[in-house]
Amino acid sequence: MNEYDSNRIYDSVKKIGFDKTENYEDANCYLLNTCHIRDKAKEKIYHEIGRVKKTFRLKRKPLVIVAGCVAQAENQEMLKREPYIDLVIGPQSYHKINNTILNYIEEKKKIEETEFDTISKFEYLSKIKNNSKKISSFLTIQEGCDKFCHFCVVPYTRGPEYSRPFNQIIDEVKYLVANGVKEIILLGQNVNAYNNENYRLSDLILEIEKYPEIERVRYTTSHPKDMTDDLIEIYKYSKKIMPLVHLPVQSGSNKILDLMNRKHTINEYLEIFYKLKEINSKIEFSSDFIIGYPGEEEKDFESTYQFIKKIKFINSYSFIFSPRPGTIAADLKLIEKKISMERLEKIQNQLFKNQINMNKSLENTTINVLGENLTKDKKQVFGRSEYMTPVIFDGKEENIGKILPVKIIKSNRSTLFGKLIINSNKKVA
Repeated sequence: MNEYDSNRIYDSVKKIGFDKTENYEDANCYLLNTCHIRDKAKEKIYHEIGRVKKTFRLKRKPLVIVAGCVAQAENQEMLKREPYIDLVIGPQSYHKINNTILNYIEEKKKIEETEFDTISKFEYLSKIKNNSKKISSFLTIQEGCDKFCHFCVVPYTRGPEYSRPFNQIIDEVKYLVANGVKEIILLGQNVNAYNNENYRLSDLILEIEKYPEIERVRYTTSHPKDMTDDLIEIYKYSKKIMPLVHLPVQSGSNKILDLMNRKHTINEYLEIFYKLKEINSKIEFSSDFIIGYPGEEEKDFESTYQFIKKIKFINSYSFIFSPRPGTIAADLKLIEKKISMERLEKIQNQLFKNQINMNKSLENTTINVLGENLTKDKKQVFGRSEYMTPVIFDGKEENIGKILPVKIIKSNRSTLFGKLIINSNKKVA
């Protein structure tokens, strides 16, 4: 979502004469878009600002803007702690960025804009063309969260759940189609909670796939509580929805899920898993895991480990619990770091094993790959499989934007390497 936000911020500031520079030492405006999910995010920002100060110590100081969720959480504190920062803009105030910059240039008055005004933001951005020309492009359809998981800062930095108007989203899809986009990844903190005037995520997917130029549709990130039957059923009818479901579970222990206030159980998660597998056995799952959450005993950890082995998640994110200021879990007693580290290592070894096994199973088979861009040396093509796995194959610029049959020759944990099958107009399974 930060990548999408950064692109939309740029679409906006172009209107007041700003252009991107490939060489940031030449910039007269430096904007840092931030995320507050992980620990030490705040300190990384000040470290980065220090790097900018050092770079520009003998040059004219650039306008320095901090945007995003850390800006939302810290607001005035950032301006007090680091005088080098000029403007602080939260994620629901991006529609004000042009006026904020122009006012600063004229008055040199430091400002923080951190009000929650999501509706106005998207109404403003809907009038500015999304200029993304990537083959695979992000598209935010929902923001915020009403779940209040005890570990999560999102409700405080992004605000309550908000779903963009259906027609506003489809208009942006039309912009992306005109730009040559072939894959759309629908975004939201709880993307499957999308609900606007009785339109659900399933309705959006079916509408988007009517555009023949769009080859693939994905969505992330989902909450198990919002994995409704209409969304599950879409996998029966949709011709363009990809068979990878990213559905964060966080823990394999019901006790820990309850302590986290996740509002779902393992059995409910499994019910979703089996329903989707029954529809299409080739559907695979990826997830998120928090290890060492306060109160996690060895039996709780073991439940998570066995759950991972059971589902065989093919690509997941796993982290040690990181207290976020302002959340309920921030004040809970932490588990000894050594124990958490040992548990994380065991979990990640199993998750990596799942990835390796999945990739190995594709060797000597032919799969569909959407070519996205040339590699740095311009000698090969980078693309992705239906399961979002990076694929590098021998190809040319003319292969970009096309779904191609690629025979997988070898693999490692994260990437597939293949050879383009020539003279084949048929898509493969």
